[in-house]
Amino acid sequence: MKQTQEVRMKQVKFITGLMAFGVVSLFAGCGEKENEMTKVTLNEVAHSIFYAPQYVALENGYFTQEGLDLDLVTGYGADKTMAAVISGEAQIGFMGAEASVYAYLEGANDPVINFAQGTQRAGNFLVAREEMADFQWSDLKGKEVLGGRKGGMPEMVFEYILKENGLDPAKDLSIDQSIDFGSTAAAFSGGKGEFTVEFEPAATTLEKNGDGFVVASLGVDSGYVPYTSYSAKNSYVEKHPEIIQAFTDGLQKGVDYVNSHTAEEIAKVIQPQFKENDLDTITRIVERYQSQDTWKENLVFGQDGFELLQDILEDAGELKERTPYAELVNTEFAKKCFLMICFL
Repeated sequence: MKQTQEVRMKQVKFITGLMAFGVVSLFAGCGEKENEMTKVTLNEVAHSIFYAPQYVALENGYFTQEGLDLDLVTGYGADKTMAAVISGEAQIGFMGAEASVYAYLEGANDPVINFAQGTQRAGNFLVAREEMADFQWSDLKGKEVLGGRKGGMPEMVFEYILKENGLDPAKDLSIDQSIDFGSTAAAFSGGKGEFTVEFEPAATTLEKNGDGFVVASLGVDSGYVPYTSYSAKNSYVEKHPEIIQAFTDGLQKGVDYVNSHTAEEIAKVIQPQFKENDLDTITRIVERYQSQDTWKENLVFGQDGFELLQDILEDAGELKERTPYAELVNTEFAKKCFLMICFL
């Protein structure tokens, strides 16, 4: 009897030990699962301080906090970024939403859906060879301007402003669209054109080098425009909603940061992304973007903005038919983040 009790006690201790080990293992497993990182490739249309919230989210580890191991790739053009998303080379694209409209109208079987709006104004500037304190858009009449790719947001917004100021882009000036995206600043420095349309930091670099002077902001003169957005194939959004939500949550933290910190504080955070520029230059650029209300307080891509985008496309002769908002925009993730998560 005594031996039997001893055996039972040993059995209980053994089972208890197994249970304890199982519980510890279970919690250890949970911990490991929470620490597992999901690899995601983000293809951005360009690498510009214009997209500061994204770089703040990267540098401050906001995407990492959401469990994402984000690989940032620059596509150098919306057409290339869209191609990367469609092919699966990138899971998320950051570009003008017009690219998703074009792909949809071309009959894409798996449309690319916009789930977060990035910027609410154009981020490029008109650079002249000389200072022009009293610049008027009419000053471009008869001039040569280095422009953007036909059908891309930079060029369409530029032409939209020209028309709003009584100029015919096809007749009243010469717009050179033959230069690759990202190479116009170098071409301008080399003597090409009388004006050029540039993003940052290219515009400020031209000023610092004495090669040009910023005379107008396309963001100010065009008004509020849904200039860029984050998008993914519909199949990916449906299959991986948790990844899209995690990305949106991390990005919203970056938006919150830029809307609550000084230009110098933002510049210090994103400087590793722009090692070729000193802190003062980055700070000046951030101040320039802050002053024109570039970044929204949330990432919700509203219908009014989408319809304005299509107005611009129609005005540019690039839209054969309008696309229903609900077909290409999903606000679920941005709304959930802004209203339920990011303010907790």
